[in-house]
Amino acid sequence: MTSIQKKVLLFLFLFLYSFPSSSEALPSVTADAVILIDADTGEILYERASMEPRPPASTTKIVTAILGYEMGDPEEETIVSQRAGTTGEASIHLFPGEKVTLGDLLTGALIRSGNDACVAIAEHLAGSEEFFTLWMTTKARLLGARSSQFYNPHGLPHKKHHSSAYDLAVIAYYAIQNPSFAATVKQKYGHLDHREGWPREIRSTNRLLWNYPYADGIKTGTTRAAGACLVASATKEDRHLIAVVLHSDDRVGDTMRLFEYGFALEAGK
Repeated sequence: MTSIQKKVLLFLFLFLYSFPSSSEALPSVTADAVILIDADTGEILYERASMEPRPPASTTKIVTAILGYEMGDPEEETIVSQRAGTTGEASIHLFPGEKVTLGDLLTGALIRSGNDACVAIAEHLAGSEEFFTLWMTTKARLLGARSSQFYNPHGLPHKKHHSSAYDLAVIAYYAIQNPSFAATVKQKYGHLDHREGWPREIRSTNRLLWNYPYADGIKTGTTRAAGACLVASATKEDRHLIAVVLHSDDRVGDTMRLFEYGFALEAGK
């Protein structure tokens, strides 16, 4: 290689690396499937594998809550069935025969991710989990979430139960328009004031609420198959964003980086 060729190569190297590549400007995200949308316009600001069907874990409960708020009265009282009271994993510790209002069930499902609360909601509104899940899938499809299929109201593993990052963003965009839903998911602590059992104060599973000042919801989810998931909302001044991360190694950090990226983009428009 001649000295002139070496100088040309050195010039090209310095020229190319004096500017940041477009990939360097993108958020560093560990999740397998990601989407970030402008919640006012619906514009997709960033995505990766967002249409891929994946297990959604407890982010499923967003759909359960939508139906609960739209089809029931929070003051309605129901009696917890044996099936609901013995549903495993995440729980608000309902017991069979306990009387509880639909409003407390919705709070318990969204804030503490109570699987037992979700079964009680389904049975109260539809008579059975099985029939309720038909409503869930139908509602999701009507909203434009066409990859989603629900076989339970809580998101515990089922081989045919799936959604996608895109679908969950569409569902969250719709859900957050409901004032009761929005008021519930932004709470760090919730109160179950009309139940007979314990606990009456519950703490949100969404650590983003403590770690990001603009966060105002929405729902976590975790199973072995789904990994750590988060559907999140954040509002800064007059800008509102929704982010979804599925199977993440750092769901809070991923989501914060997505929001910071999105708000910087929006500010530059």
